Amino acid sequence: MKQIFSFGKMTEKIATAIRNLSALNSHVSDLRDLTIFQQTKELQSRHVNPLNGFGRKCFSQADEDGITLEILRRLGCRDAGVFAEFGVGDGMENGTLVLAALGWSGFWVGGEELRFPLNNNVSEKYAFIRDWVTRENAVDHVKAGLKRINAERVDVISVDLDGIDIYVVDAILNSGARPKLFIVEYNAKFPPPIKFQIAYDPSHQWQGDDYFGASLSSFNDVFSGHGYRLVCCNSHTGSNAFFVDAAYSELFSDVPTEISELYVEPRYHLYHLYGHKQSVKTVARIFGLS
Repeated sequence: MKQIFSFGKMTEKIATAIRNLSALNSHVSDLRDLTIFQQTKELQSRHVNPLNGFGRKCFSQADEDGITLEILRRLGCRDAGVFAEFGVGDGMENGTLVLAALGWSGFWVGGEELRFPLNNNVSEKYAFIRDWVTRENAVDHVKAGLKRINAERVDVISVDLDGIDIYVVDAILNSGARPKLFIVEYNAKFPPPIKFQIAYDPSHQWQGDDYFGASLSSFNDVFSGHGYRLVCCNSHTGSNAFFVDAAYSELFSDVPTEISELYVEPRYHLYHLYGHKQSVKTVARIFGLS
């Protein structure tokens, strides 16, 4: 008997195969996330720096939030303060959102539109300045941000611009601003003692390659010149460095002082999904917008 070709049956088989493939991809992504999570925990526990063991992800891209909270606990200001962040994306994932969740006040500066209306002057505690950040305007943005939230100084500054970060940091420090904690993204491709930084270009946009930012040693030179001490590099990605005012060094007596011991090599493996999907409503609620 001849086999009769059925287009309908063939279409259904293809649809079933696609569904199965989609389910398989989802399982592979879950397995990858679990592997990354386990590897990160092992790296944190094995690192010579005790601060790495506090790494946790809440709203940060990787495990920066937990490190930030432990440093601020030691500084005695975890529950209240003023933050500033340059390069906040759409506001859904960055390094200072966790501080807003704690009740801190602060301001953000960035060129991307936020996914919630923080820029509509809806709160006296928070401000968003939408602008492309450069060496020339960074200090003015600090002054404007503090004025808009009626604050005199900033306690934590985070810079993540994927490019001219070191020039912006230098400008802010040269202006006399002195936060207790400064968080920056470094180019971990270049281990200590290599010094590297891209040429200054105010219009620089990261192309997804290795031409961005500055090495840890280059950042360390800038910060040490202003009386800051490197206390941690996060274990998950090896891309974020934490510098504290050296006046508080005694609070970090258990932290190595050699940059080679603190350095973490690049490990740019981010989670496909971490916990439940993050809602705009959650972030808006943190800022008192709903």
